[in-house]
Amino acid sequence: MTEQPPGSVDARFTMAAERTLLAWLRTALGLLAAGVAVLHVVGDFASPALQTTLGVALVLLGGASAAIGAWRWQRVTRALSDGGPMPGPVGIWVLVGAFVVLAVVFAVAR
Repeated sequence: MTEQPPGSVDARFTMAAERTLLAWLRTALGLLAAGVAVLHVVGDFASPALQTTLGVALVLLGGASAAIGAWRWQRVTRALSDGGPMPGPVGIWVLVGAFVVLAVVFAVAR
């Protein structure tokens, strides 16, 4: 096995970070599609205001997922190359909380 120059990162780690970013983006795309479906495809809802609120919330959550995923990817990539700390779980917990709130609202709304 060859020695790597100082400051270089094993390609397996950078590729793993990239795959994780792609998973964040797939999640974001699914949330955006669900939001558009709630807004434009789903039939009558309990109330039009609730339908709009839930659809917009899903679209915003999709955008937030993409942004947090990109931010975490950048932080992980920088930590791998510079040796800094890895990003903490705060962004993930915020999204998990938003998912739980939306799930409850969807369950109660129908």
